Amino acid sequence: MTFFLIDGPSTNPWASGKKVLPTKTTLLTNEDIGIMSNFAEVKFKGTRKEYFTYDKLKIKNGSQVVVRLEDGQDYGEVTAIGAIAERKCGSSSGCATPSPKNSILRIARASDKLKTKTLRQDEERVRKETRRLVKKHELEMKITEAEWRFDKKKLAIYFTADQRVDFRKLVRELAKTFRTLIELKQIGVRDEAALLGGVGRCGRELCCSTWLPELKPVSLKLAKDQSLSLNPSQISGCCGRLMCCLIYEHKTYVDARRRFPREGKTLQTAIGKELVRSVDILAETVTLTSEDGRKRTVLLNDLELENARRSK
Repeated sequence: MTFFLIDGPSTNPWASGKKVLPTKTTLLTNEDIGIMSNFAEVKFKGTRKEYFTYDKLKIKNGSQVVVRLEDGQDYGEVTAIGAIAERKCGSSSGCATPSPKNSILRIARASDKLKTKTLRQDEERVRKETRRLVKKHELEMKITEAEWRFDKKKLAIYFTADQRVDFRKLVRELAKTFRTLIELKQIGVRDEAALLGGVGRCGRELCCSTWLPELKPVSLKLAKDQSLSLNPSQISGCCGRLMCCLIYEHKTYVDARRRFPREGKTLQTAIGKELVRSVDILAETVTLTSEDGRKRTVLLNDLELENARRSK
């Protein structure tokens, strides 16, 4: 059980020379502040995450667990527990308090881990067979990944396609081949990159396949606001779409740009009328061109100081 320490205002008995009684300290439990201590976030293969309750289990981050779903069982890894898990659940899109049926059954045994390893190895065979059947039915679709559920009651197959595909015959043949419930899921290229993983141009693992909770829309305006190159090859990720990281610092750039004069604006400076050619937010410099064509780059603080002196 987690306890939260709540103190009154910080006081120093010797600061004012007066005698101050110590403040009362109150211990609040998870239940007192409405936090479910037996609440966990579980990550499955790929980027899929769900939330579960558990009881009388010593669970920590990184624990391999077997969970109970409404229609079966699955195997995953605990990535957050308690207050952190509940906060992440509340901030994720489409997340809701799990139903009583969604719970963690047990910490994975050696036999569970061996079974999961066998299923993961078998998924390669599933992908190859599915691609063969796709070619047989002459369907315009690309098989990305396959995922056996732990109890083998469901087989999820992910694919990408430029348009909608009629795969009813394919599903029937897959069900006959693998003798289980088949779930074909069409995903986008960004979801495909998140599912397969990879290394970005920064040299680190893709954000979408490691920690990014959801894929937010990215527009070219984000690159323009940050004065980045608009060459698609320089601002696109492995998926061929604009990089998700363009969002991270966008608000900082927008807020910082408010301090700078607008590009193309004519300023009255100590030299005279000068045109703002460009600004560098990181270096905090402004490039100006005078009426006679002279070009200079000045620090933003120096430019503000010039204007302050001139206005006096």
